[in-house]
Amino acid sequence: MGHRKPFVAANWKLHGSRSQLEQFTSQCLKGVGDDVDVVLCPSHVHLDFTARLLDEQKAIRLGAQNVSQHRQGAYTGEVSCEMLVEAGCRYVLVGHSERRRLFGETSFIVAEKFAAVRAAGLIPILCLGESGAARQARRTFEVIAEELDIVIEKNGAMAFDNAIIAYEPIWAVGTGKCATPEQAQEVHSFIRGRLAEDTPVIGEKVRIIYGGSVTPTNARDLFAQPDIDGGLIGGASLDSDAFLGIVEAAKGAS
Repeated sequence: MGHRKPFVAANWKLHGSRSQLEQFTSQCLKGVGDDVDVVLCPSHVHLDFTARLLDEQKAIRLGAQNVSQHRQGAYTGEVSCEMLVEAGCRYVLVGHSERRRLFGETSFIVAEKFAAVRAAGLIPILCLGESGAARQARRTFEVIAEELDIVIEKNGAMAFDNAIIAYEPIWAVGTGKCATPEQAQEVHSFIRGRLAEDTPVIGEKVRIIYGGSVTPTNARDLFAQPDIDGGLIGGASLDSDAFLGIVEAAKGAS
């Protein structure tokens, strides 16, 4: 992890209620500290409520799970970057594998969303990852390069000066199958090197986190890898004790 500050984000997906958020934030605000950047991404419905729970403290920042690439217009059901800013968000997930796989988001749409998020002054968490079939076919680097390069082409490598990248192999997301530390490190190193080809300082500076069945048990070995700077946590983030265990692992690896 080196000199980069650890980063851990909780992605609650289609889970959670007000009472669960109250309990989670109450526990986590006591335990996260300031050694790790921590972000909570609840549902859009709960953003305003969560913003009030977090109030002015700096220990946990608010993030959104998705956003439209459009500023306004006839896009029923969509949420704009400006709306997220008003709700108190600081971060936005862009291109999560479930958005790509279940809702047909192409890499071009993801690049447009990345640009919109940056233009609004929000920080994108760009998600990249390959399927199990792609990994078996030894196409992991090809898939990752395609997903990353289109964002670079539209936004430039310097756009990653204030962005996070999350490597989340699709075959590991929500399956209980976690990439080995060596597998994850190999891809993180590739992503960092790809950015460094264009802008070396960005390649060194950008934080790249891992997502895919991270638990308190495997987090320490993952975060000990030199190019893994934290985690994007799904299922384990619904349990405050498990999530705090992962945050502690990130602290120990810094």
